[in-house]
Amino acid sequence: FIKFSVIILNENDSQLLTKLLKKMKNYDVVIVGAGPAGVGISSMLKDFGVENMIVLERGKIGETFDKWPEEMRFITPSFTTNFWAQMDLNSIATGTSPAFTLETEHPTGKEYAKYLRTLSEHFELPILEETDVEKVSFSNEEFTIDIKNGIKMKSKFLIWAAGEYQYPNLESFSGSELCMHNSKVESWKQVKGDEFYVIGGNESGIDAAINLSKLGNKVHVLDEKSDPDAKITDPSETLTPYTVDRLMDEIIHERITLVANSKVENVKLENNKYSISVEGESSLQYQSDVPPILATGFTSSLSMVKDLFDWHESGSHVLLNEHDESRKTPGLFLVGPQVRHEDLILCFIYKYRQRFGVVANAIGGRLEMDTSFLDQYREEGLYKDDLGACGDECPC
Repeated sequence: FIKFSVIILNENDSQLLTKLLKKMKNYDVVIVGAGPAGVGISSMLKDFGVENMIVLERGKIGETFDKWPEEMRFITPSFTTNFWAQMDLNSIATGTSPAFTLETEHPTGKEYAKYLRTLSEHFELPILEETDVEKVSFSNEEFTIDIKNGIKMKSKFLIWAAGEYQYPNLESFSGSELCMHNSKVESWKQVKGDEFYVIGGNESGIDAAINLSKLGNKVHVLDEKSDPDAKITDPSETLTPYTVDRLMDEIIHERITLVANSKVENVKLENNKYSISVEGESSLQYQSDVPPILATGFTSSLSMVKDLFDWHESGSHVLLNEHDESRKTPGLFLVGPQVRHEDLILCFIYKYRQRFGVVANAIGGRLEMDTSFLDQYREEGLYKDDLGACGDECPC
C-alpha cells in the first residue's frame, strides 16, 4: 500500500489547517507550487533527507496542466529510457517516466497532471493543496509566509516553484483585453467562428492554428518575427520538430496563413468587428468577426516576491547567483521555467530539472548535511552545475 500524504483542504477546513500548522509551523524549507518544478525539487529534497519541509499549492497538484486546452499535448516526446541511463525528457524525478506511467509519447495536460499526482503519492510528499499564499516577507534571515485565513509559517529557506501558465500575458498591446488568451480555452471545439486571427507565432500560437484548422476553420497567424524559418537549435526560441511536422501536415489544406513581420499595435472593436492594426502598416488592418486569439505567452508568477529579487534591466527575468538563488535575498531560490542565466532560457522541463541538484546542494550544505549523496543525480541529468557547454548551436 502507498501512503497518501497529500493533504487536501477546502475553505471549510481552516480549523484543521490551523491545528496542523500550530504543530509544525517552523520549517527548514517551504516550497510554493506543486507543478513539475515543485514536485520535482521536493522529491529530490525528500530523497536527500530533508524532513522539515512543506509544499504549498493554491489549487490542486498539477492544476495548471488540467487547464490546458483539451487538444494540447507536450511537444517534447516521452520515452522510457531510464534503463539506458537517460531520463524521459518529461520526467522530473529519479526512476520515473511519464511514458511508462501514462503509456503515451506526447501527454495531454490532464495526463501529465495524473503523473504529478502519482509521484506525489509515491514519494509521500508533504503537499498542502488549496493553500493560498497571500504574502511573503523576509527579516532576520527568516521567511514569513502568510496564508489565507490569517495563518503564518516561518522557514529558513523558500523555494519559488509557482510556474507561469496561470499568469497569461494580457497586456501586450492596446486592446489586448478584447482578445481571448489561448490558456483560457478548454477545447478548440468550443470556440465559435469559422475564421480566426491568432496573434503570436510561437508554439502556443501554431498549436492553436493547427487545432482550429483541423476543425475546418481558416486561420491567420500574425507573427512579429521577420524570419520565422530561421534555423535555431534551441526549442525555447523556435518551433520544435513535433510542431513543424504537425504544421506541415495541416498547411497543405490551405486553411492556415502565416504572416511574418506583423507585430500587432492595437485591437479595437468597431461596428461588431475586431480591427487589428499592425505596426508600420498604418493603412493595413485585419478585420475579424470573433475575438482574436492571444498566443503572447505568460508573465512572471513572481509578483508576490518581486521585491526580494534583483531584475534584469529589461524586466524580463530575475537575476540569480550560481545556486539559482536571489542575489538580493539569501535563502530564496527559484526553480522551474522562469530560471534564466544570461542568454540561457531553461523553460523546458528537461532543462530546468538539471538545476534541482544545484538548489538541493546549496540548501543541504547550509543545513550541514552530507551533500555527497547528491552526486548520483549528475548522471541522470538532475544536477548540472556547469552551464558553460550549454547554448552551442549544432554544426549540422
